[in-house]
Amino acid sequence: MPLPLPIHCAQLFYDGRCRLCAREMALLRKYKTNRLVLTDIHSLLRLADAERELLLKELHLLLPDGNWLRGVDASVTAWSHTPLGFLLRPLRWPVVAHLVDKLYAHWADSRYCKLYGTCLIKEP
Repeated sequence: MPLPLPIHCAQLFYDGRCRLCAREMALLRKYKTNRLVLTDIHSLLRLADAERELLLKELHLLLPDGNWLRGVDASVTAWSHTPLGFLLRPLRWPVVAHLVDKLYAHWADSRYCKLYGTCLIKEP
């Protein structure tokens, strides 16, 4: 089965087995508008293993126009569907975006490694 098709609103795919991710989604669920749908990747029953693994490695946001955002871009855009979204906008400022992206990538790799035993972290 191919990756999910776009729907009328943004759809954020997250790892429900990740405690931090689940806590963030609970907070996001509390404040989000109806223009954002939160989807636990583990609830997608007809997803091929390779596609599931791809989605589990980092946050993914499917926009209504069919475009995908990943990582920090996905998170900041998802939070823009809440009254708190302005708090995350500075994470995309050019001065800090590169560092934030590197930190997120390292955290996401470590999280995936710990939860699923497949390490993606490159040794120096």
